[in-house]
Amino acid sequence: MGLSMAVAEWWVERWERQQRRYAIDREERFTVIADVVEHVTVGQRRPLVVDLGCGPGSLAARLVERLPGAEVIGVDMDPLLLELARTHHSSAARYVDAMIGADGWIEALSLGRPLDAAVSTTALHYLPVPALRRTYAQLAALLRPGGALVNGDHLPQSGAVAGALAAHVGRCRARRLRDGDHEDWESWWAAVAAEPELAEPLAERRRRLSVPVAGDGDGAADNGLSVSDHTALLREAGFAHVVPVWQFGDSCVLVGIR
Repeated sequence: MGLSMAVAEWWVERWERQQRRYAIDREERFTVIADVVEHVTVGQRRPLVVDLGCGPGSLAARLVERLPGAEVIGVDMDPLLLELARTHHSSAARYVDAMIGADGWIEALSLGRPLDAAVSTTALHYLPVPALRRTYAQLAALLRPGGALVNGDHLPQSGAVAGALAAHVGRCRARRLRDGDHEDWESWWAAVAAEPELAEPLAERRRRLSVPVAGDGDGAADNGLSVSDHTALLREAGFAHVVPVWQFGDSCVLVGIR
C-alpha cells in the first residue's frame, strides 16, 4: 500500500504541532536559518543546500519558499519520516536515506559541486562526539569558501549556573506558548503505529533502531555539548568564523562560516 497525499499531509501537520512542544519559537528559528542561508548565498543563481536530519521536510519546504531557486538535498536515516517528506514535500528537496556521520553518507548525497550551505534543526545533538567531529570536518571540506553550516538545535550554555538559568528561561517561554493540545513525541509515534499506510516504513524504522551502530555508539542520546563545545569543534574542523546568531533558552542557531 502506498502513502496517499492526504494521509501524508495529516501526519506532517500533526508532526509540526508536536515539534512546537519542544522547539521554542520554532517558526522564528526556521526564519532565522533561512535569513542566514539567504545572506550567504546572495548572488548565487542556484545555491546548493543540504538539510541534515531533514525529517518530514519541514525546514526544506521553508527554505525553497524563501529561495525558490535553491537545490536542496534532505538526508535522514528514518524511513517513515522520509516517506512523509517524499509524499508531502516532494518538490522541496531530493531526499537521501543515509545516516549522518556513517561511512559512505557523503557519497550517498551525490553532490557534484561544492555546497553553499548546510542546515540542520534538532538533529546534530544526537551524534556522538567522534561522529560529530568527523561530520564537521567533512562539511568544512564540502562547503565552498564563504559557505555556511547553520545549526538550529538545543545547545545549552557552558557552566552549571548559566546553563540552569538559560534552561529555566526556555522552559518558562515554552509553557507560555503551549496551548495545551500539542501531542508529545511518544504519543505521536503511538498514533502513527495505528496508521495502515505507514505500516511498512514503521516496520523498517523499528528494524533499524534494533540494530546497534558500530563504532561511535547508537547516537540515540543527547551528546550534551554546549554552544562553546560546538564552537570549538567547528573551529577545529576549519570554520573561520563561528557565531550564535539567535538564542532563547537552550534553543540556538549557531553558524559556522567556511
